[in-house]
Amino acid sequence: MTHLHLLDELTQRGLVAQMSDPAALRDHLATARTLYCGFDPTAGSLHIGHLVPLLMLRRFQLAGHTPVALVGGATGLIGDPSFKATERSLNSADTVQGWVASLSAQIKALLPASDGLAAPVLVNNADWMGQMSALDFLRDIGKHFSVNAMLARESVRQRLARPDQGISFTEFSYALLQSQDFAVLSQRLGCTLQIGGNDQWGNITSGMDLTRRLHQTQVHGMTLPLITKADGTKFGKTEGGAIWLDPALTSPYAFHQFWLGTADEDVYRFLRYYSFMPLAAIRELEVEDAGRQGRKQAQQVLADELTELVHGKGALAAARRIGELLFRGDVARLGESDLAQLAQDGLPSSPIEGETDLVTLLVECGLANSRRIARELLAAGAISLNGGIRQDEQVTDGDWLFGRYLLLRRGKKQYHLVIRS
Repeated sequence: MTHLHLLDELTQRGLVAQMSDPAALRDHLATARTLYCGFDPTAGSLHIGHLVPLLMLRRFQLAGHTPVALVGGATGLIGDPSFKATERSLNSADTVQGWVASLSAQIKALLPASDGLAAPVLVNNADWMGQMSALDFLRDIGKHFSVNAMLARESVRQRLARPDQGISFTEFSYALLQSQDFAVLSQRLGCTLQIGGNDQWGNITSGMDLTRRLHQTQVHGMTLPLITKADGTKFGKTEGGAIWLDPALTSPYAFHQFWLGTADEDVYRFLRYYSFMPLAAIRELEVEDAGRQGRKQAQQVLADELTELVHGKGALAAARRIGELLFRGDVARLGESDLAQLAQDGLPSSPIEGETDLVTLLVECGLANSRRIARELLAAGAISLNGGIRQDEQVTDGDWLFGRYLLLRRGKKQYHLVIRS
């Protein structure tokens, strides 16, 4: 990919929602530039919703530009009201500071320095906002904003239309803070492009205007589309909540399984969004899958690419091994770390204390509706324990894998992991 054709590449991937001036931006990107994207610390980890803008920074880096990732140590104390139905709860300064450190580490891992490429830059807007007094902010920044224009913004009008909610002055002022980021980064780092999600368009254009007013500098903005599934629903969450990039919150195995579960209607589009596969290779894969009998290959490619990107080759190998062993029922070969991942979020699981028997476990785990049915399942050889068929009810100390795990299975697919505390 070269920077001369970068916008064409991004457009063909479906990664462009809005641009401030397409022709001017195309000309602007003909030479190496500096761009930024902001990430507010609203939790202790990034989730897959953050991946597309992060990978967008990487795409610009590969095209010869310098990516700047901004972690909002200051804006994270306020909260972005953009298209949020209710006022955010404010988090403590210590909490936000801890989240800033966690997000910074994740961003560094996903934006590595590479030979021949511009080194990525990581900044925290608390470094400049924390030194600014309220009077300086009102005089130097607030003076350039029209309340009339701010009230006309769609995200604000939606909140004002809900008298039960409204909008606080704190959140109303958020756009000024983000606008100041663009002005500061333009002056300090020569940043001339801000990218962000489609819900950030109002904040981005405000930042462009403030930068022009303060520094007489022409800068640009671009947004990415909201990622949705084919059925129109928002992508990136499951019944259990967000899919996190932190392996302590979403295990690599569960992360890999999430992508394996992508619908056929979505998978090739998600390959364009999330992978660095050339477009021609994605089209070729789609053609091959169309003529393939049985399971498509695209989900495997997507899951493998994203798991390796986020968690590394070792974690990908472990995730694939766990999945294959469970599929074959060869669970005796699962290692202690494999079982720990399954206990975290990979399988239905239950803690247990004290002595027990299989009939009790089957009922408590929901694999049998009653003790009578549990005994019938055991007698019929329909229950396996740690990969082996079991027909007796007794559980001995030797059955506990690594001293604390029992892996029950009813039939071929209904697994349940019991964890001894």
